Parts: sequence; structure tokens; C-alpha cells
Amino acid sequence: MALTPDDVVHKEFQHVRFKDGFDPEEVDDYLDEIVVEWRKTIEENNELKAKLAAFESGENAPEPVAAAPAPAPAAEASSTGTSAGIIELAQRLHDEHVAEGEAKRKQLIEDAEAEVARIRTEAEAKQREESARLERERNTLEGRITELREFERDYRGKLRAMIEGQLRDLDQKSPTDSTPVSAIGL
Repeated sequence: MALTPDDVVHKEFQHVRFKDGFDPEEVDDYLDEIVVEWRKTIEENNELKAKLAAFESGENAPEPVAAAPAPAPAAEASSTGTSAGIIELAQRLHDEHVAEGEAKRKQLIEDAEAEVARIRTEAEAKQREESARLERERNTLEGRITELREFERDYRGKLRAMIEGQLRDLDQKSPTDSTPVSAIGL
């Protein structure tokens, strides 16, 4: 498996306990320098491959694909240290921002999950309270319905007894006691 600059950046060394070891910051700084130089070498290699391919095909050599104009050869030697420092600083800032972004992302996810759990708990509690309230209301209404049915049954029974009593009273009256229909004026 080919080793890439990203492999070097992400390599983690185990800390040695109770023994003398290397300073982790010094190792990180050195690896950062290696990565910067390695990336420049890979970029130069790609440019040279492109130039070679263009030369072999008979075309003019393409312009370098560098992000910034290439420095003059005399100035290149003096600016290499400064450029490497700037690139190293930029890499560190990038790594810090990435780490901050990942920490912020993790915190936001944790906060959102906590909020979801809180909302879910509140909703379940409200659902239980509402179910209990509705159950009490249902029991009250069922009790009222039972009372009304008993009232209706009693009322019908009393009404029936009264009507039957009236019918008995009518049946007991003799027909002689009644006034003829012609006397009433019908």
C-alpha cells in the first residue's frame, strides 16, 4: 500500500509511559514538515509527468498547474524556508479549524439528541396525563349514562303503573255512571 501525505498527517503514535520517549509536539512538527515537502514533491512530479507526456506527444510543454506563480530560481532558495513556514502554519490552522468544526458538530449532535430525548419525555408524559384525564372523563360519562338508564327505567315503570292504575280506575267505573253522549252535545 502506497504511503500518502494524509497517512502521515493522520498517523497517531502511542505515548510511552514510564520510559523516555520522543516529545509528541516535536514529532508532530517534524511530520508536518514532511507532509509539506511531500505534497510539493507530488505536485512537481505530476507537473513533470504532464510535461513529459506533452513532450513525447510532440506538443509544447504545458504551463505549471501551481496555485501561485513560481518564484524565480535565485529567490526560490531564500523563500523556501518562509514558504514552508507559511504552509506549515496554514496546515496547522486548517487542522485546528477542522478539529474545532468536528468538536462543534459533535456538540450540536449531542445537544440535538438531548433535546429530542427531552421533547420525547415531555410528549410521553403529556400523553399519559391526557390518557388518564380521558379515562376519568369516560368513567364519569359511563356512570352518568348508567344513572340516566336507571332513571329512565324507574320513570317508565312509574309511568306504566300510573297509566295502568288509570285504566283500572276506568274499568271499575260502571257504565251507568257515565253521561250519555247525546247529553254532552256531541
